[in-house]
Amino acid sequence: MKIKKYPQSCLMIETNNKKILVDAGSLKYQDKFLDKWKNADIILITHKHSDHIKSDVLKNINIPIYSTEEVQNTYPEIKVNIVKENDMLNFDDVKIEVVKAVHGYNPLLKNGGQVFENVGYIVDDGEHRLYITSDTICFNNDYKVDIVALPITAHGLTMSSFEASLFAKELGANLVLPIHMDNEKCPTDIDYMKKNFEKFDINYKILNIEEEIVV
Repeated sequence: MKIKKYPQSCLMIETNNKKILVDAGSLKYQDKFLDKWKNADIILITHKHSDHIKSDVLKNINIPIYSTEEVQNTYPEIKVNIVKENDMLNFDDVKIEVVKAVHGYNPLLKNGGQVFENVGYIVDDGEHRLYITSDTICFNNDYKVDIVALPITAHGLTMSSFEASLFAKELGANLVLPIHMDNEKCPTDIDYMKKNFEKFDINYKILNIEEEIVV
């Protein structure tokens, strides 16, 4: 499995002859990304916020898009295949589980910004299980994965590195990929993150934009 990072929470996952693009958003978008994005076989969107979906680009890409009904209603110009928690998507030798996500709240989300439908995805290629959590706070679950892409921003919307460390431990993950850290308006405390990851013995890899890792 090869995982390539794009800005904020966007990942391109290549495995078993499938390319899966997740949360292709507007934040720090560059036109050069399109050449790679349009080669995806499947696009997964977790929720409606624009840092997770760049609608003016995705509406012109003829690739199946999977997301929530709220995303479809927010972006009627895009054809969305509606998914919900507990759905299972099968693409030859790749299975994708649609799982729970709980987007946090703060008052800045008033007037249309609050997320009411949010999902995560677990990509299972038979060798690895990669969990893309979406923007979520901690919640009780019984998921088991070996890799997790976690938003480490806090601000009431996602986990801090303290909760993320506990969350990753409970998942059984042996690799954490910190994401959702590219917005300068909501900076991640990198020193605090490293301190917590070391405290809880978390194996992690911070990927730069357009950097990739093979697992």
